[in-house]
Amino acid sequence: MKVAIASGKGGTGKTTVAVNLAAVTEGPVTYVDCDVEEPNGHIFLKPTIETSKAVGIPVPVVDMEKCTGCGRCAEVCRYNAIACIKGKVLVFAEMCHGCGGCASACPVHAISETDHIIGVVEKGHANGIGFVQGRLNVGVAMSPPLIRAVKRASPSDGTVILDAPPGTSCPVIAAVRDSDFVVLVTEPTPFGLHDLKLAVETIRQIDIPFGVVINRCDIGDDRVTEYCRGEHVPILLDIPDDRRIAEAYSCGNLVVDVLPEYRQTFRTLVERIICLKNIAENIPEKIA
Repeated sequence: MKVAIASGKGGTGKTTVAVNLAAVTEGPVTYVDCDVEEPNGHIFLKPTIETSKAVGIPVPVVDMEKCTGCGRCAEVCRYNAIACIKGKVLVFAEMCHGCGGCASACPVHAISETDHIIGVVEKGHANGIGFVQGRLNVGVAMSPPLIRAVKRASPSDGTVILDAPPGTSCPVIAAVRDSDFVVLVTEPTPFGLHDLKLAVETIRQIDIPFGVVINRCDIGDDRVTEYCRGEHVPILLDIPDDRRIAEAYSCGNLVVDVLPEYRQTFRTLVERIICLKNIAENIPEKIA
């Protein structure tokens, strides 16, 4: 089962939920940090990194001796990564999506491709938990190609916990796509409710079963709860505003290790995810 942990905004506790969920899940489990612009799951799981592989995307290289300056390459590029100005072709590698359209469209075959390194994928283990993360190079504008490489590097068996980037833009879609279930982490504040609504609309568009975890559930009001009830969105878990959780987080420790009483709390979350996934797939309820 692939479970994506996402949020409409940053700072809601998404990584806290993801790493502790991985820590209590029985059987083979892998934590996959898809927040490649700022991965921080390693702070809590403290993995031993065993392999590191550079990831690149194919970007065009123009042979100016062959190029006729027709501009066909610029016409087919949807991302403005290549331009033809007065017969001279300019390539903007940072904007290229590596689709190969320009090379295919060139009538004189003046365009070849070379790898443009955008980051690395690292793999290892942490106390029996598989670990995969991506790290985007500084200055690289697009993270989805690296996120897809991170997902390809994750195992196909066991439980995979995908820690998605915050927000509702392309990186989030790349991370949660093909998941079996999405957990949306929010907080009971006006900003939390606003961005939760955007996240719910996004996940509904890609048609994946989902539920909500309300972190620091007692700091605000009940508008998030009322919204979820009105939209028939299941609330999977309420996590209290416990100072001890904040202290464990600030020290880079897992909540379930420092506060054993929360181990059952996160196990209950696992059970509810399995239950709702089975219901969505019309499978008779079976709690692991």
